[in-house]
Amino acid sequence: MYKADGKTDQKETLVHQYADLVKKMAYQIKAKLPASVEADDLIQAGMMGLLDAAGKYQDNQGAQFKTYATQRIHGAIMDELRNADWLPRNVRKQMRDVEKAIASLQQSLGRAPSESEVAKKLKLDIADYFQMLTDCSGHQLIYFEDVHKGEEEDHFLDRFIQNNKSDVINGLLSKDFKEALKQSIDALPEREKMLMGLYYEQELNLKEIGAVMSVTESRVSQMHSQAVARIRATLKEKLWTGPA
Repeated sequence: MYKADGKTDQKETLVHQYADLVKKMAYQIKAKLPASVEADDLIQAGMMGLLDAAGKYQDNQGAQFKTYATQRIHGAIMDELRNADWLPRNVRKQMRDVEKAIASLQQSLGRAPSESEVAKKLKLDIADYFQMLTDCSGHQLIYFEDVHKGEEEDHFLDRFIQNNKSDVINGLLSKDFKEALKQSIDALPEREKMLMGLYYEQELNLKEIGAVMSVTESRVSQMHSQAVARIRATLKEKLWTGPA
């Protein structure tokens, strides 16, 4: 049933017109996540975001609907990922162990440790260490649990958002945090730095990065997990020392 003002008709038209945008965004996000994440779940969440955008959009808002809808779709998909808690707790614990090993070695060696050095610190052979990195595919740079937690928990991002405690996103866009993140990326070994540039700046998927770097897709996944662990370890160190 259509309303007299044509609002329902417009909503349905917009949903049909931009349904493919939802699928495109869902698969782009899925490409950077573990295999356990179902694309259909992301698409369903994205469609809810599109429906919400179509229902609330007004032509006089001054923004094109595609721009407005893209923001709502992305937000709905990310909410789904957070609510689903898609990275298991045991995986996060493993990566915290990797981060601690890297941080300890960086302090004692005065440089970024090699993979074999990290493996030795964890009392693993190199094959088992690589398997751990593979299992931890999807490790994130930022978790909500990194912010505003109890004294016994890891809340290293509080330093960077101390003046934005009611607005975490703006806090993470602060000059201090961006500078600390830039320094952390610059401190990566060259190949990992190259990988992060291809992944986040040029938005290549793991297979495409593997072709550029002449390594397998699984090797790219391992290197990405390790690079994220290095960055987080460096950011945690800056909690105490501050940006250089």
